[in-house]
Amino acid sequence: MSIEEKIGMKIRNLRNQNGLTQEELADRTELTKGFISQLERGLTAPSVSTLLDIVECLGTNLSDFFHDEDDLQIVFPKEDYFEKEDEDGNSITWLIATAQSRSLEPILVRLQPGQSMPVDKPHEGEEFGYVLDGKIQVHYGDEKYTVRKGDSFIFPANRKHKISSACKKVSSILWISSPPSF
Repeated sequence: MSIEEKIGMKIRNLRNQNGLTQEELADRTELTKGFISQLERGLTAPSVSTLLDIVECLGTNLSDFFHDEDDLQIVFPKEDYFEKEDEDGNSITWLIATAQSRSLEPILVRLQPGQSMPVDKPHEGEEFGYVLDGKIQVHYGDEKYTVRKGDSFIFPANRKHKISSACKKVSSILWISSPPSF
């Protein structure tokens, strides 16, 4: 299938999803119905500015229009994880290798007894955590909260924050930042 045919097929699919006829799309984009028909059949290629007008009219943008769903990785096997351990034996495991390009970042934190993660400075977004094992303290601004196995926490990241161990065994926490910050 040629690039013109792929573009035409995507335009037709988006137009149909939006419940528009070729004539309605042509009116909204100040193009002719014949041009829209030729585009959808892959007989012509639009200029970049014309394509931009069309996709915006159809409720999307060029990035999403050209994003191929087949490239979307859904499952991340353990072999793809990246782990970093500090000198105290605490570890952070990045569970999604490409999280920096996403809107959230899940990590697995393992805190040794008596240890804590470094203070995270205020930033945009939110932080969420779920304690898988052990007990921790969430330091949020000047406040401290105790979080036990099976409990979760969430807060806006607009204050300094960190987590620290609050028990005599290793604590494991699933931590999710949005946007990615680790």
